[in-house]
Amino acid sequence: MNTLDTYNFAGKRAVVRVDFNVPLDKSLHITDDTRIRAATPTVAKILNDGGSVVLISHLGRPKGGPEDKYSLSHIVDRLSKEYGREVKFAPDVASEAAVQMAQALQPGEVLLCENLRFYKEEEGGDLAFASKLARLGDVYVNDAFGTAHRAHASTAVMAANFAPADRVGGYLLASEIDNAQKVLDKPERPFTAIMGGAKISDKILIIEKLLDKVDNLLIGGGMAYTFAVAGGGEVGSSLLEADKVELAKQLIAKAKAKGVNLVLPADSTIADKFANDANVDVADNHHIPAGWMGLDLGPESREVFASIIRDSKTILWNGPMGVFEMSNFAVGTEFVAQAIAEATEAGAYSLIGGGDSAAAVQQLGFGERVSYISTGGGALLEFMEGKELPGVTALG
Repeated sequence: MNTLDTYNFAGKRAVVRVDFNVPLDKSLHITDDTRIRAATPTVAKILNDGGSVVLISHLGRPKGGPEDKYSLSHIVDRLSKEYGREVKFAPDVASEAAVQMAQALQPGEVLLCENLRFYKEEEGGDLAFASKLARLGDVYVNDAFGTAHRAHASTAVMAANFAPADRVGGYLLASEIDNAQKVLDKPERPFTAIMGGAKISDKILIIEKLLDKVDNLLIGGGMAYTFAVAGGGEVGSSLLEADKVELAKQLIAKAKAKGVNLVLPADSTIADKFANDANVDVADNHHIPAGWMGLDLGPESREVFASIIRDSKTILWNGPMGVFEMSNFAVGTEFVAQAIAEATEAGAYSLIGGGDSAAAVQQLGFGERVSYISTGGGALLEFMEGKELPGVTALG
């Protein structure tokens, strides 16, 4: 993969696939600009070389065409502030007018094009659409790790319209891969992985992969209750994938056979309804009463998880420990984040998987106290599962 440091952008117009799929509130204001800031070093390198930049991205999941709430026009002011210059905006991405705006750019100028997903051809990986996008620049830079696992027109198909020497991986893309490989290939031990989230079915492949890598595997979130049932427990009305109980038993057996310390929550903070104002209690994970549901790690589990994490030298975290969006059920997730921060400050290396884990770390104020926060949840998991990422392969 060609890297930015081996390419001189002087006089070049770079079309840069970024991931500016940032969250917006009801007033269409950005609530988390992590992804914008993550792409800045790549943009700065191109501009400092004397090149110009055409930014292309998706935002949200528009259905069947343009929708104002998914317009990238809402982030133009934030980008202008980020880059210290006016960012021009093309109200389209594949039209002749957009191409003309791109071709008129002078060195040091930046153009943002409208949402790629306003065209169904983007997600369909359409060849003709990809060719139109390629006209926006004379060098292609992919810095959108968060979508690198998708074979979309802008992430995997348009690269073929450029000479191999003019296909470049951005700083963020390269950094994401380097950090994932650091955990997979050269972990300092003990190596602890913390897997949370709702469903085992979303994490089967990564759990199986990690059983060949880790010393400790901590399981939290909704999927812990399927493991509890696999161990003979009663979980009340907690989230349960009944069709995955046998799989959970197999994973428990595999962990034992491989000598991995698989740690399941001993207790849970339980509620009588799925709401922040619910009645709350604590129960053994194998004896949750009927009509009650586990929504967070219990006090004993929090302490056990935190102790293991603090003693670790390499840490991977993907998925919250409970319904952290509700303050009464965010304690387990905060305990884990705090322990990871403390371990990191004591010399451990910590990689936070994208998605909810990244959001939790940032919201809880631990963003500066961990080693690396990935911007790509699904892409990171697929890379760590050993799958090919089309967006990376296309740069080869």
